[in-house]
Amino acid sequence: MSRRAYRGVALAALIFLVVQVGALALVPTFFEQGYQTVEDPSDPTNSLLYIGAIIAMTAFMLAAFKYDLDQLIRLVIVFTSGLLAWYVFAALVPSALVAVGLSAAVALALLVYPEWYVIDAAGVLMGAGAAALFGISFGLLPAIVLLSVLAVYDAISVYKTKHMLDLAEGVMDLRIPVVLVIPTTLSYSILGNEFASDANEVSDGGNATDGGESAAAAADAEADTAADDSDPGDRDAFFIGLGDAVMPTVMVASGAFFSEAPSLGFGALPALNLPALLAMVGTFAGFSGLMWAVMKGRAHAGLPLLNGGAIGGYLVGSVVAGVPLVSALGLAPYL
Repeated sequence: MSRRAYRGVALAALIFLVVQVGALALVPTFFEQGYQTVEDPSDPTNSLLYIGAIIAMTAFMLAAFKYDLDQLIRLVIVFTSGLLAWYVFAALVPSALVAVGLSAAVALALLVYPEWYVIDAAGVLMGAGAAALFGISFGLLPAIVLLSVLAVYDAISVYKTKHMLDLAEGVMDLRIPVVLVIPTTLSYSILGNEFASDANEVSDGGNATDGGESAAAAADAEADTAADDSDPGDRDAFFIGLGDAVMPTVMVASGAFFSEAPSLGFGALPALNLPALLAMVGTFAGFSGLMWAVMKGRAHAGLPLLNGGAIGGYLVGSVVAGVPLVSALGLAPYL
């Protein structure tokens, strides 16, 4: 890889790390403030309901793009960004008024000046908040089911039906934090007139068309990559779906909150235990594989590698910590 490509990969890795550490830091506070969204976190049907919601949202967004309702999607995502930012700020600042003001500022910045660093900052807030919420709401078995099914769905939607490529094409044009923007040069700006046309130059994994842009892009829980025949590392930016950062972090947060393993006693992250730590390590192992594939210039689904790494790392961490595998899988209540 070129030096520019290494810078981009390093920035993407830093964003993933901030999302994971942020989620771990928010887990105890979110639980104390009653943010748990389900009555029985151990019920695996919670995962199936969420997966159904993802599929429904995907269908809605594809229909919206087809009927030129792009701005409706943009407004929905910006509102969601502000809402998740409020969850995070409400947990971090003592004043409710300040939390509302900060979250409103995030939404306003996305509307009036959606430069790449604004999008990425909003994405980090959304990612950490969403992963912490799901982490305390999805027990170990539901989290494993959720990540496993979404990994399969991601692979099908990228390699088979390829509708996620169509969705990525529409989403990137809106400049919203569903997609993280990873520049490889400091001079890059997403606000240039050519961004929309370049972002839409997404192929199905072969050659990109006129724009010569390569992208790793996604909506909700998927990421796809497209490239032309030139060196993918020479592009000015690439794009990674926010869901690729959020979904494996759900396993990290769930493992930290629900696992029987003791805390590692790390003061700033009291929820961190060995299963959660190795889930993070596994995520970055999957991330390394994904970035290697991305730089080869082919379209790839991110979640099979990322979720697989997170689940595998979590299970290894559980065994090393002395947690019985049945308990680690969340099957003890059913046996």
